[in-house]
Amino acid sequence: MEGINTILAILTGLLLRLALPIGLTAVFVYLLARLDKRWQSEAAPALEATKPRNTGCWDVKHCSAESIAHCTAYAHPETPCWQHFRQADGLLQERCLGCEVFKKAPAPVTG
Repeated sequence: MEGINTILAILTGLLLRLALPIGLTAVFVYLLARLDKRWQSEAAPALEATKPRNTGCWDVKHCSAESIAHCTAYAHPETPCWQHFRQADGLLQERCLGCEVFKKAPAPVTG
């Protein structure tokens, strides 16, 4: 009987010293993850609204609606327009190098 009491005392001590803090930490992490997910979902519309659409060469050249409809650069506003008009060897076309949109674009930051 005394051996069972000793084993129960050891198991109770382990439970209080290890399992309880680990369990509380897991619950805390779960609650913080839910809070972070909620904050991200609340912030997503505001971030999307403030994200400006790239100014493209179609604005500078005042392209017609028909040519804009067939423009690959206009279909992908997340990248600069001149990226879509690269030549097969990766060089930019002459018309892009002289364009005001390309000249006014910020230089890429490498880190």
